[in-house]
Amino acid sequence: MSKSGKKTYGLDRFFSSLVSKPILGLSFFTLSLVSVEQRHSFPIQIEQVIKSDIEKSRPSATKEIKPKEKRQRGRPKGSKNKNKTEVILTSELLRIQKMINSLLKLLGDFIPLTYLVLDGHFGNNNTLQMARLVNLHIISKLRHDSALYVPYENPESSNRSRRKYGDKVDYRNIPDKYLCKSSIEDEIQTDVYQCTLLHKGFAQALNIVILVKTNLNTNAISHVILFSSDLKLSSEKIIDYYKLRFQIEFNFRDAKQFWGLEDFMNLGQTAVTNAANLAFFMVNLSHYILADFRTLNPDSGIIDLRAFIVAFDMSMKS
Repeated sequence: MSKSGKKTYGLDRFFSSLVSKPILGLSFFTLSLVSVEQRHSFPIQIEQVIKSDIEKSRPSATKEIKPKEKRQRGRPKGSKNKNKTEVILTSELLRIQKMINSLLKLLGDFIPLTYLVLDGHFGNNNTLQMARLVNLHIISKLRHDSALYVPYENPESSNRSRRKYGDKVDYRNIPDKYLCKSSIEDEIQTDVYQCTLLHKGFAQALNIVILVKTNLNTNAISHVILFSSDLKLSSEKIIDYYKLRFQIEFNFRDAKQFWGLEDFMNLGQTAVTNAANLAFFMVNLSHYILADFRTLNPDSGIIDLRAFIVAFDMSMKS
């Protein structure tokens, strides 16, 4: 969220997806519970993101990057295989892990939590291992150019082979045996593929769902790669759960537009934390009240609810 001034706690330059560049402002990370039945997100924990000294020292894209020293082809002599399940968590992942553990202590006994849904920024092995450490399965997105491989199957079962990776997946020619669903709408053909594949950057096999969209007029093709660490999860649920993640964006929209998340004038750490948490608390409270309000006033929104409360308050004063 953008923020002017120079004294607000945690003020720094953060990337904004709205303007596609870093802007001066504050950043908050939110853990939300998403109801599959209600199709709504409920923010539960909010923590301000403070850049570490290491993150601040990273070179920006505009700075000149020195070329890496060239080394000989092949594996360096004496190198050993690394256990990809043993990872060093970044300060960002440690913060998220701490928040998840706190949430599980509060809700784990009466609300079973299974999946952690994160955007493509967290589509990597370190995040997957962090999720498994807290007994959650991850659902996220891979880069569109990720190198995925079919697990190698030895045609001669009697012979042992140390080979792990089979053929590399060609996103323009995915085998039909992986096709789950195909549909056409507004001259756009959508093909959904699902299979268990390997990625050399991950410690384990991944449940991969590939959505290929083809414009039937221009033959232009694009694709999106979703994945989960739960190998038994269906493609429909992986797609649905990932789409539901966008409900969190509506929480931020409401917190900014109606409950002062982008307008508070607090400067200190505690005051900024209280203002942000109050804004998201009002998001949840207004949704609860709005559910009852809509029984008599269908299709009403927060603006209608606020207008009703203001009118009711003025009538009581008069």
